Amino acid sequence: MKLQLELTGDVRLITAHGDGWIAIDGERHEQNLILTPDAAHPGWLETGWPSFDAAAVEQLLAHQPELILLGSGPTLVWPPAAALQRLTQSGIGFEVMALPAACRTYNVLASEGRRVVAGLVLR
Repeated sequence: MKLQLELTGDVRLITAHGDGWIAIDGERHEQNLILTPDAAHPGWLETGWPSFDAAAVEQLLAHQPELILLGSGPTLVWPPAAALQRLTQSGIGFEVMALPAACRTYNVLASEGRRVVAGLVLR
């Protein structure tokens, strides 16, 4: 699906997504990644949700977000509860959603100037 947005300065936005990939400012990515309004950080959760642990949560928190989005792939998949507990303890709001919804939500929040961090599992 192609997304149409007005680009706002140096904010990284998702411009398209499909089965197993997303495009950030027109550049295609096929690896799980962390996306912030400043940059894309590929190589996150290389083996998908089974590797979502406290260390993966710390990678998200290192970007000092006010909100974390977890895009779980083409369908909604809940990450392991132990790691979600760490997110809950952090006091940072988070949402788990399927990848298409996470892409749309990220773009809206980033365009509003919010400090959103998206952990995106593409497959």
